[in-house]
Amino acid sequence: MLSKGGGIWLFLAIAVVVGAAALLTPRTPQPLSYHHFADQRRWFGVPNFGDVASNTLFLVTGLWGLAFLAGKSGQQQFLEPRERWPYFLVFLGLVLTAFGSAYYHLAPDNERLVWDRLPMTIVFMPLVAALIVERVSLRRGLWLLPVLSAIGICSVIQWHLTEQHGRGDLRFYLAVQVYAVLALFAALLLPARYTRGSDLLLVAGFYVLAKICETADHQIFSVGHIVSGHTLKHLSAGAAGFWIVRMIQKRQPFAGQ
Repeated sequence: MLSKGGGIWLFLAIAVVVGAAALLTPRTPQPLSYHHFADQRRWFGVPNFGDVASNTLFLVTGLWGLAFLAGKSGQQQFLEPRERWPYFLVFLGLVLTAFGSAYYHLAPDNERLVWDRLPMTIVFMPLVAALIVERVSLRRGLWLLPVLSAIGICSVIQWHLTEQHGRGDLRFYLAVQVYAVLALFAALLLPARYTRGSDLLLVAGFYVLAKICETADHQIFSVGHIVSGHTLKHLSAGAAGFWIVRMIQKRQPFAGQ
């Protein structure tokens, strides 16, 4: 178990390694084939219904999390009220993801994909800030909250601008996702202020499962043509958000905190 004092250096080291790996990786444009999802069925007049409707879980989870944080019980679950701030952004990001992703999946293309990806970074990076707040330092975590959020948003803007100039470059947006997942695992190496720290493994597991389902979109849909991998990706990623809400609802401060 690392000390809290060394924790910030762990998060920084991971950022340096991931950033360096992104720089050393060849430029990666967005394949246009990405927009050709397996399940394009129209139900109730809605095109690509499965991939659109499955965003409902993001909306429900995000609103649930925001309502919990705003209520009296939510305030009592944190040793310091300001610890809630990163989670407010996480849950707001989930709500925005529901709308952005639904908008994209109605007519998938690169222009709409921007509005799918922007809110997702408002989930990823504030979650990293929340981990720093709870595992390293409240002051440093809150200072890094706008910095990390800006980095995530800028990674999407950078990708979009490079696509518009015919030199699409996904590397830094992908690096943001990789960094967020590695930060979840890194947090487990640091002393916790609250119980249920192992729930972070489930959150990371749901996210990894979501990426697997995304990659196997067509293969999963080919089995019975019931549900596509991308629809399952939304449900699995939504489950990760659900588990974050559940974690902060049920955890308790360790003695002596």
